[in-house]
Order: sequence, then structure tokens, then C-alpha cells
Amino acid sequence: MRPSARHTVLAFALDAALVLVFVLIGRASHDENPVLGAFVTFWPFLAGLVLGWLVTRAWNAPFAIVRTGLPVWASTVVVGMLLRLLSDQGVQVSFAIVTAVVLGVFLLGWRSIARVVARRRGRSA
Repeated sequence: MRPSARHTVLAFALDAALVLVFVLIGRASHDENPVLGAFVTFWPFLAGLVLGWLVTRAWNAPFAIVRTGLPVWASTVVVGMLLRLLSDQGVQVSFAIVTAVVLGVFLLGWRSIARVVARRRGRSA
């Protein structure tokens, strides 16, 4: 069954919002202004997210963990890091590890929760 346009938009918005939450938490944890510089930190990861959605055609299965979630997560992290390097934002190994772990939990986690909820709703119907 193909997801509705509403569900697809919601899935993309949730992905983007969680990437933004990651950026804001990171900036706040380093005592950096969470608003003023947030876009500078956010745009490389947003570009990676968008590319991941386009390459996987995520709109066909936005809730799928393996088909969509894993490649979107990988694209967000890898492209985000490459764009940070190209824009002289710096990439430390510890930052890359934390980024991969947190974005993995965020981007794969909500899909896992959605899957559990969908299964439970299916059983109760």
C-alpha cells in the first residue's frame, strides 16, 4: 500500500525536525548560541537528508527501516560530514561518531516506533 501524501510530508518533516533537534542540542551542549549559528550547522545535514530522500525515492516507503531509513541516515551523516569539510566547518572523529549514533537513533528510532504502533493498530482492528 502506497503512503498518502500527508504521511509522506509528515515523515520528511519529522526527519528534518529531528536533524534540527540534533543540531540545536549539539550547539547548546557546547555553549554556542543555539539559534544564530544553527543554520550553518544544519544545512549540510539537511542537504544530506534531502539527497537521501531523493536517491531512495523515500516517498514510496517513508516508514521503511531498511529500504528508506538506513540509506537516508547514511546519506545524512556522510553527505553532511563531507559538506562540513568542504565548507571549512571542521569534522573531528568524535563529532562524526556522535553524529552517526544520534542521527541513527533519531532517524531509525521513529520509524521503529511507527512500525510497532502500526502493528498494534492492525491487531486491534
